[in-house]
Amino acid sequence: MLLSLAVAVAGTGAASAQAQPATAPFDAQGYRTAAFRAPVDRDPAPAAAISVAGARALARGAALFIDVLPAEGGRRDPDSGIWSLANPHETIPGALWFPETGRSPPDPVLWQALTARVALFRRRHRFAPIVVFCRADCWMSWNAARRLASQGIRHVRWLAEGIEGWHDSGARLVPATPIPVPDYP
Repeated sequence: MLLSLAVAVAGTGAASAQAQPATAPFDAQGYRTAAFRAPVDRDPAPAAAISVAGARALARGAALFIDVLPAEGGRRDPDSGIWSLANPHETIPGALWFPETGRSPPDPVLWQALTARVALFRRRHRFAPIVVFCRADCWMSWNAARRLASQGIRHVRWLAEGIEGWHDSGARLVPATPIPVPDYP
């Protein structure tokens, strides 16, 4: 009888584990929450995709380029906002690097700093594009571009090919330093 009870309990656990669905990598709003390095198979609407050639043409004019690549192994000092990096990073010339802002949900302090910089840019360049990127096959830039556009920011573009696509097109990359973001400005 004891063996029957053990088998019944074990069977119940296995059945309930099978009945519970695995955690999906998307939240209720459709933002990717895990496994960010994977092929992106969705439209970033209300943001729009932009090709590397289109982004390179913008780089010569008024556009804001935002790199959202995470600072792998890095740490941000909450008082100074300065990042200690485990590895160097190269980005598109003139881009602002806001690490970790492509996560979902984004850190509120980091996201507020990014949107404040976008608002400052918008006061000077009302209709200029904002190009968001990180790496090829990375959902973080998709998340950030979509979130900005969903919050009413116009002319947001998502560069799906990221820094690899930029470099592969023959364009140069430059050393990047993350924008300092203190917890209490």
